Amino acid sequence: MKIVCCPDSFKESMTAARAAAALAAGARRAIPDAQCVEIPMADGGEGFARAIADALGARIITLPVAGVRGATVPAELAIAGEHAIFESAAAVGLDQLRPEERDIRRSDSTGVGQLIARALDEGATEILVGLGGSATNDGGAGMLAALGARFYDDAATELGTTPAEMARLARADFSGLDPRLAGVTIRVACDVDNPLLGERGASAIYGPQKGASPADVEFLDGVLRNFATVAGKMDVQETPGAGAAGGLGFAFLLLGASLESGVDLVMETVGLAEAMAGADLVLTGEGAMDRQTLMGKTLSGVARVAAAAGAGAGRGAGAGDTPSGGKSAGVPIIAFAGKLGEGVEDLYEHGFVGLVPIVDRPCTLDEALAEGAANLENAAERALRLYAAGRRA
Repeated sequence: MKIVCCPDSFKESMTAARAAAALAAGARRAIPDAQCVEIPMADGGEGFARAIADALGARIITLPVAGVRGATVPAELAIAGEHAIFESAAAVGLDQLRPEERDIRRSDSTGVGQLIARALDEGATEILVGLGGSATNDGGAGMLAALGARFYDDAATELGTTPAEMARLARADFSGLDPRLAGVTIRVACDVDNPLLGERGASAIYGPQKGASPADVEFLDGVLRNFATVAGKMDVQETPGAGAAGGLGFAFLLLGASLESGVDLVMETVGLAEAMAGADLVLTGEGAMDRQTLMGKTLSGVARVAAAAGAGAGRGAGAGDTPSGGKSAGVPIIAFAGKLGEGVEDLYEHGFVGLVPIVDRPCTLDEALAEGAANLENAAERALRLYAAGRRA
């Protein structure tokens, strides 16, 4: 029996790789001769870089970069051959600051550009970036400056790249951008479709999460509008995703990057479809599942690939049978979570044959998080014993 273990991370409890290992261990306790394939997964959010790095066997470099307010912070960059992988939040994550420390007018994305520069130094020809969780709203000006762009006011004085300084922008010079960028493919995991400006733009939608007041939102939107105008890129600002991560999506578009579904990018890079060829069962999961689980998140991608893979084609009698005796439309999926939320039963219409909460006794949240891996392994064993009994029936 071939089982593909492809979970997302369980936030604050275990990485996707640890969760995949726990699922495989539990499956083998129930079915000792099972062939378990471990594929850590993620969408474009937290865990994106680590999931791809684990799947590709990448080495991790930790380097000092400029954080949200300019102070040096350590950030991880994964290198796998000619691939470089990182998350923008590694440099400018909102978690760097306490709420009272947030000053969105004086924050920029310089550290993201420094990560790209190091990727170029490492010889990367493809850079994979996960957007999300940023504390900045500078339209990516800091990132571009770190790669050689220059910004000036109407007196030809060079500007810094925080919104407070970019408010005086009169001229943008991109001629000094690192020439190595021309030979690199940049693929950005972007799971939002917000444009740069307006009611659905970076400032209005995400600014308040980063400490922006209503006055800040109006100011920031004006700064970004002027930036797009001066850069001669008003067409790009309308592109879905340009408003991601405080306008970093816009800056990446200026560099010729493609904005892609995070889960699709991860699935392609880690070879999930190839891993599912001939599979009999998929085990997946994440910290919490509800009706939004299928809205572009990791498990929605897993379900699509499982449906396309077919029901254990060629793996013998009974492959693809559901415990109820019917045939699934693809490889059946059992999903595990710390919490099953409202509307989670919708997943049963998309190839999921089991939805399993992993906590087996009353406990505190801290206990559940600390014991997550053990609970997941035990839950996988229980579910697989039932599933195997159903196949024999």
